Amino acid sequence: MNKNTLTAFVLMALVVFGFMAYENYARRNQIAEQMVLDSIAQVEAQKEAKVKKQELEKKAAELADTLNPLFEARQGNASTTVIENELLKITLTNKGGQMQKVELKDSTYKSRNGGNVVLFEGKEQNMKFMLDGKTANIVTDELFFTPTEVTKSSVTMHLPVAGGSMDIIYSLKPNSYILDMDVKTTGLEGFFPSNTKTMQIEWTEDMKQQEKGYDFETRYSTVTYRDVEGETHELSVSGSDEEEDEFEEKMKWISFKTQFFSQTLVADNPIAVNYMSSQQLENGSGYLKTYKTTFTADFDTKGVKPTSFHLYMGPNKFSTLKDNEQLLASDGDLDLQSLVYLGWPVIKWINRFIFLYAFDFLSGLGLNMGIVLLLLTIIVKIIVFPLMKKSYLSSANMRVLRPKMDEINAKYPKKEDAMLKQQEVMKLYSEYGVSPMGGCLPMIIQMPIWIALFNFIPNYIEMRGESFLWADDLSTYDDIINWGFNIWGIGDHLSLFCILWCLSTVANSVITQRQQQYAMTPEQQQQMGMMKWMTYLMPIIFFFSFNSYSAGLNWYYFISGLISILMMWFLRKTTNDDELLRKLELRHAERKANAGDKKKTSSIMERLQAMQEKQMEILKQQQERNNQK
Repeated sequence: MNKNTLTAFVLMALVVFGFMAYENYARRNQIAEQMVLDSIAQVEAQKEAKVKKQELEKKAAELADTLNPLFEARQGNASTTVIENELLKITLTNKGGQMQKVELKDSTYKSRNGGNVVLFEGKEQNMKFMLDGKTANIVTDELFFTPTEVTKSSVTMHLPVAGGSMDIIYSLKPNSYILDMDVKTTGLEGFFPSNTKTMQIEWTEDMKQQEKGYDFETRYSTVTYRDVEGETHELSVSGSDEEEDEFEEKMKWISFKTQFFSQTLVADNPIAVNYMSSQQLENGSGYLKTYKTTFTADFDTKGVKPTSFHLYMGPNKFSTLKDNEQLLASDGDLDLQSLVYLGWPVIKWINRFIFLYAFDFLSGLGLNMGIVLLLLTIIVKIIVFPLMKKSYLSSANMRVLRPKMDEINAKYPKKEDAMLKQQEVMKLYSEYGVSPMGGCLPMIIQMPIWIALFNFIPNYIEMRGESFLWADDLSTYDDIINWGFNIWGIGDHLSLFCILWCLSTVANSVITQRQQQYAMTPEQQQQMGMMKWMTYLMPIIFFFSFNSYSAGLNWYYFISGLISILMMWFLRKTTNDDELLRKLELRHAERKANAGDKKKTSSIMERLQAMQEKQMEILKQQQERNNQK
């Protein structure tokens, strides 16, 4: 085979194999394209089948709905009905047959924008009633009611159901903040199972921020409730809190409460609470917290007796709550006044029977609330002045005895003689009838008053909207400077009343420490060094807390501190140290003369002295035993 023939065979082979490779490649592409087309067709077929299935399911659902006795009740257009009395204006919607807006008409209470206070509107609040039927369940917020029997202050939300009806009857009591709400059915005995004796209610609401200070208002906003045993409880006011299946007692009422306003549902028959929660919302959202509760109430399916509720929707004012409570027929004490937080039990009674009457009397004179706080502070200071004077004289007694204490210090200069020195000091105090504790007790007695007003002023609604000096509202902070963004620990503003109070506190601390240092030994002054700096730091710490507090509270504390400074100055100017020392010397001589009469000479200082002498004796015995070893 020559070269040309071999070349021809190779070329023919390449052509044949190339053609075969090309055919194989084309066939593979064709198969792949067909597979893609088949896959697309399969997907399209699946989609078509799914659409047909959904259409069949929709037609089946629509057919089932048409057979549902509540089908027609789910169809409709939303409309509103307004009822009102002298104090409340309530807008109700036919969608769910429930309240859509509650507005307070009393011009005393204004919103932040200057209009009437609106507790809620639109979808901020939802209250639905749930009843289980044999073939369908009634969930009222899904259904359209028809308003009937409409008057200025009442309306019946009517819902035809399976040849019968469900009615929610609303009626405002005259000149009150109370809305009566009755729920009943007519001709629906066969709609419900024979064992149905209760209905479920779910009540939720996003609580509007009504006041300028979000942080301060949040502190006093929470879900509050009262059990049948007569105890009032509340969820945590800080952060989020919830309770579920932990309610051993049934409830008389549940309240969605903010600092100055509340919406309280009172049941004629006790209700069983299943769930309750309070979730704090973000600052700047316009809302404080989201409240939610679900509870079970007795329900008569025969319609003989309606399930009756009463809703108090108004201010947290002590006298107003008391007057409105009297309009409710109740077997027990509802104590709606407990919505105004007045502090712990002892503090509560101080506020309830002293400061509440004092504030009401002074504000009833037509005085500005800033002046009322000033007058009340002066009255309180006059009352506690004898205690303050006693505290001052106790320190003054030790001050005039300072030369004698210096002699004792010179007598025992060594550190190991500290116990002997202290014993001599106690003996000196005992002989002159002076007690270093005499200045503490009067101050401790004043503490309940300080705490009582700390709880009372932020919850006294008469402060709300009251301007004084540069503060436009004494119930919230007086921001002389507001930089518009939050700084950790301070917030977005500076409160001038808070700054003034802190300065007066520092001044008081300096005066008090100067007074006390004359009554201390050098060792005691050295030990009190840290306490001295803590006294200066405390006002700074208080500033970070009280900068967002009520201007009225900070005004009270500032005036109280300023009057204390003036009283200390007055006592210092009117106290004659020489005359004080002369009286102490006379007392010393009298005690020496009666030294044999234990009954006459017994005192706290003498008992302390005796205890120290006994302690010294024990220490000596221990030292002797150690030396023997």
